[in-house]
Amino acid sequence: MRVIAGSAKSLHLYSVKGFHVRPTADRIKESLFSSVGRRVVDSRFLDLYSGTGAIGIEALSRGAEFAVFVDNSKECVKIIEKNLDHTKLRDRGRIINGNAISAINDLSGGEIFDIIFLDPPYNKNLIFETLESITENGLISENGLVIAEYGPFEDIVCPKGLEIINEKDYKTTRMVFYTTAA
Repeated sequence: MRVIAGSAKSLHLYSVKGFHVRPTADRIKESLFSSVGRRVVDSRFLDLYSGTGAIGIEALSRGAEFAVFVDNSKECVKIIEKNLDHTKLRDRGRIINGNAISAINDLSGGEIFDIIFLDPPYNKNLIFETLESITENGLISENGLVIAEYGPFEDIVCPKGLEIINEKDYKTTRMVFYTTAA
């Protein structure tokens, strides 16, 4: 696992041992950021269920202004800290150790993000609740982008306030892109 492009290009990232973290494969990460394009530059980025922090770090490396990382595992938080230090992006990131829904509620006091990425554990029915919480708490900017990574057999959902603008299917992963509904 490595940073694909930008200021930290080619740096390898530290990972968590075991199977409870499922890092997004480099080819899927590359496809994701090709779809996002220049929108990442100067954006405020929220990486929910961060794991190693690879997606948020990729966003920072590609020019995001700031990223918030949320994960409920203390082990993952330590890895995210280590990865931010290793890539020299620490000053542009903030880490929250806690439940994603609680973090969303805490962030609702004025924080707004241009791009939100969520990759919850597969088959736990967390996507709808998380997307709904994002919209209810007003965390996404007007014309912002929300990207959800789904398991291959999970049903795609679209809560009130968002609309699906793109879907990409891979062998073991499905990526769904949302924007704020008109």
